[in-house]
Amino acid sequence: MLCALLATCMVTLSIHAADSIESTRQDTFIFTTVKANPITSVKNQHRSSTCWAFASCGFLESELLRMGKGEYDLSEMFIVSHTMMDRAQNYVRLHGASSFSPGGSFYDIIYCAKYYGLVPQSAMPGIEYGDTLPNHHELDALAGSMVNAIAKTTAKTITQNWLKSLQAVYDSYLGTCPEEFEYNGKKYTPKSFVKMLGLNPDDYVSITSFSHHPFYETFAIEVQDNWRMALSYNLPLEDMMRVMDNAIQTGYTIGWGSDVSETGFTRQGIGVMPDEKRGAELVGSDQARWTGLTQTDKRNELTRGPLPEIEVTQELRQKAYDNWETTDDHGMQIYGIATDQNGKEYYMIKNSWGTNNKYKGTWYISKAFAAYKTMNFVVHKDAIPKDIRKKLGI
Repeated sequence: MLCALLATCMVTLSIHAADSIESTRQDTFIFTTVKANPITSVKNQHRSSTCWAFASCGFLESELLRMGKGEYDLSEMFIVSHTMMDRAQNYVRLHGASSFSPGGSFYDIIYCAKYYGLVPQSAMPGIEYGDTLPNHHELDALAGSMVNAIAKTTAKTITQNWLKSLQAVYDSYLGTCPEEFEYNGKKYTPKSFVKMLGLNPDDYVSITSFSHHPFYETFAIEVQDNWRMALSYNLPLEDMMRVMDNAIQTGYTIGWGSDVSETGFTRQGIGVMPDEKRGAELVGSDQARWTGLTQTDKRNELTRGPLPEIEVTQELRQKAYDNWETTDDHGMQIYGIATDQNGKEYYMIKNSWGTNNKYKGTWYISKAFAAYKTMNFVVHKDAIPKDIRKKLGI
């Protein structure tokens, strides 16, 4: 767990991978970093659905590095506890006619920073059950059962005692959200900590690109985890990609929400949108054999090295969203740009799945993948090109 479109303009950029891909199979990726902005260490969300909190904290930690504030480790579970309590109240008020799940959006940390504050990891480590990494199976089951029991009761009235009980569940697994704590020899409240850090929640905006709403205006993306109905600025696809490139090139990082259920997204640090038909030809697979392969085998064949990718248009992107092919799956952080051995550009991604992968926690995401599968992203408003900011009234 976290900002509309008409034309079907073709995104050129370097999305058309076929222009730079040789027509022979390459069995590896060789990446060269072009630009890498500072990030903090890669974390591991482990058995929790809190990617949104890890990505958000990583994003704000990079903002603090960019601002010259030094390196901080923010508590993800402080945000999770506050967010889930708010979400539970919303769910009950709507009699269960919304969503209560451990997912979230980038706006949740912006909201939390503004209204509740933030705390360092040392003030709230967030693990009270004898483990070293997050494991929320029991927590999610207990909280979900309690909230559903209240939201879907046949009683005509309810007390507010359930809130105390639910808070006790989160406190028992995540620890109590501190009202005051000491950090580097000074005492803070969560709100005074944000003030000391110099973070202004109003500096951050969400960007998206969908054609079922007007461009250069805002709308609330219709996904379940956007339960706060946060607004995103809606840009044509080409402008959305310009914002991403400009942010990285000018020293900013990006809180990135994306669909990662595609064949081209691997557990080993690659995210591409291969043209399966052309890819099958290049890997030497006849059509009959290709059709019979499992999804895992296809993924292995199509992601071993650079292959031609699909051409991404506004229309294609919209169709995937409307057909539920593009879903609100995962939150990560974009922090850099790299090229492969053919000169094609990729975004460098800090994930929250630990460092036990080929690139030690980094993913290389092609621009075709980002153009096609980005749900939305959060960025500092100053990272947006001036002409686009002017159109948005920012």
